[in-house]
Amino acid sequence: MVDVLLSDAEKTFIIHGIQDNLRDDGRGCEDYRHMEIETDVVSSTSGSAKVRLANTEILVGVKAELGEPSSGKPDKGRLEFFVDCSANATPEFEGRGGEDLALEISNMLTRAYDCPKCLDLGKLCVIKGQQCWVLYVDILLLECGGNLFDAASVAVKAALYNTCIPTVTVSQDEGHVDIELSDDPFDVQHLDVTSAPCIVTLSKIGHSHVVDASQKEEACCLARLMMGVTEKGTVTALKKEGSGSLDPSSVEEMMETGKRVGQALNKSLMEVLCLEEQKGKKKEKTGFLR
Repeated sequence: MVDVLLSDAEKTFIIHGIQDNLRDDGRGCEDYRHMEIETDVVSSTSGSAKVRLANTEILVGVKAELGEPSSGKPDKGRLEFFVDCSANATPEFEGRGGEDLALEISNMLTRAYDCPKCLDLGKLCVIKGQQCWVLYVDILLLECGGNLFDAASVAVKAALYNTCIPTVTVSQDEGHVDIELSDDPFDVQHLDVTSAPCIVTLSKIGHSHVVDASQKEEACCLARLMMGVTEKGTVTALKKEGSGSLDPSSVEEMMETGKRVGQALNKSLMEVLCLEEQKGKKKEKTGFLR
């Protein structure tokens, strides 16, 4: 979380507005800011996406490479998350300033996706116990304007939706195994990310809670609850942060809000991704690194 200094009067104004379901930018407590999503923005990756949520901007690239499956899941592929905080995003990220935040985001995404029903990683297995597809998900924070976890999860889901994995042919001859990758750019498989989770962060401010907190609202928040939520409302991960406390009734209320908002967010995201895919080459591209 990037620190923003506010006066007591500013904090009081924000807190009282939230209690009346009217935030300083005109939103209600369960409303997200305007979000822009673009896929296929980096040509050197297997899949990519860029998300802009108000002043927060995140770029995600996915690289699919053959590797060994984990010992505990020999018949499944793997997901590896890496987060980098650009020093251009905020002066606080200069040097090693963003390492703790990068690790927090990476760990939360790993926990959110560590659910058998999120992604069918079995389809990424090539040879049981020997070879599988490993998806390296690289997340770059380009600009910080609040609510980094949610924006990162949306960008990750969009990039995975855009990921193309080459078709693999496995042949055996006298005990020797040959793996051949198709070089046809159209002979690929795609992941079904319909059940992949999005992270919803609920910030407790005063006696109320909000989603998609801005930087000013984050400065008024003493405790927040982060949830990995699927399109069916299943909670795949839950984490509490902050020095403030949350009573059981508040947690229950925040979780109900998180599930409701998470379902709507997943539904809207999938609709946008399907619509963009239907446009094909006709879609307007504003990305970079092409």
